[in-house]
Amino acid sequence: MRIADGLHRIGNEIVACYLVEDTSGLTLVDAGLPGQWRELVAELGAMGCEVSDIRAVVLTHGDEDHIGFAERLRRDHGIPVLVHGADAGRARGEGKPSTPWGSWRLGPALRFLAYAARRGGLRAAPLTEVATFEAGEVLDVPGDPRVIGMPGHSPGSVALHFPRARAVMVGDALTTRHVLTGAEGPAPAPFTDAPAQAASSLDALAGLDVDWVLPGHGEPWSGGVEELVRQYRAAS
Repeated sequence: MRIADGLHRIGNEIVACYLVEDTSGLTLVDAGLPGQWRELVAELGAMGCEVSDIRAVVLTHGDEDHIGFAERLRRDHGIPVLVHGADAGRARGEGKPSTPWGSWRLGPALRFLAYAARRGGLRAAPLTEVATFEAGEVLDVPGDPRVIGMPGHSPGSVALHFPRARAVMVGDALTTRHVLTGAEGPAPAPFTDAPAQAASSLDALAGLDVDWVLPGHGEPWSGGVEELVRQYRAAS
């Protein structure tokens, strides 16, 4: 789905990842679920691009529903995968803490689990190799994203600010649709390691001049960062 010039979504409000395009190629932010590969290829085709135009995969964190087809891109196409150093082990499948579900409703929770299962969410291949970055870096990949540290959902959770695309990808630092309750609007994401830390990390988005805030779960947000943070705080 085209969001704006040079900015595309793969997936939907249940699980999403994003493509950013500039004259040097494409950056893929997160890699969704393994079964979303067909959606990636279809979106690339609609853009007049191929898999070989992807120069890098940059992960907002290392959870299974964000690394989906990243290893396939790395192994079969030689595309590097980058992740914050604190989440490198997580992306390699070296374990993550068990977090409580919190609030949930039967219908939305079953929809999320069924969607993930149908698209291989239980068999995402861990990364064999990753390159690492730290908060504050500007990455040498298409779009030149600046890394904003947002620990809490995971130790290495980050947002990626693409100034020219006027967008920030936030992964699971927040959600605009809670996959377990179906609640709409900016709110804390489920399955968060350290909720209080995640809430504090939201301060890092203050003053960000973007048209789009793009979460891993939920619809793209275009209502401004200030209003997004206000609604997040109200929902906490």
